[in-house]
This record gives sequence, structure tokens and C-alpha cells, in this order.
Amino acid sequence: MDEKIIKFTFRTSKDTSQRFRYVADYNARSANRELEVIVKRHIAEFEKKHGPIVLE
Repeated sequence: MDEKIIKFTFRTSKDTSQRFRYVADYNARSANRELEVIVKRHIAEFEKKHGPIVLE
């Protein structure tokens, strides 16, 4: 799989953003890295339940 870095916009409330950044800081991560970890965990859980996601 191609490992190019992509960017996308994530919209949320100021309160949620501040709380998320607090959690990221607690885990010694940037907000971007925290989100990446969460997304990868979510994908792993999905694949565990539904099988591997095959990309072309």
C-alpha cells in the first residue's frame, strides 16, 4: 500500500477540540498522532469483527 500522507479537515466544537487536545497531551502525543492511533484501533476492531479490508 502506498504510504503517502494525506490531509483532511475534521470539524468539531471548540469544547471537543480542547478536550481532545487535553487527552492527546496526557498521552504525550500531538492531536494528529492521537487521532491516527484512534483511527488505527477503530480499523483493527472493525477488521476483527468483519474480516480484513481489501484495498486495490
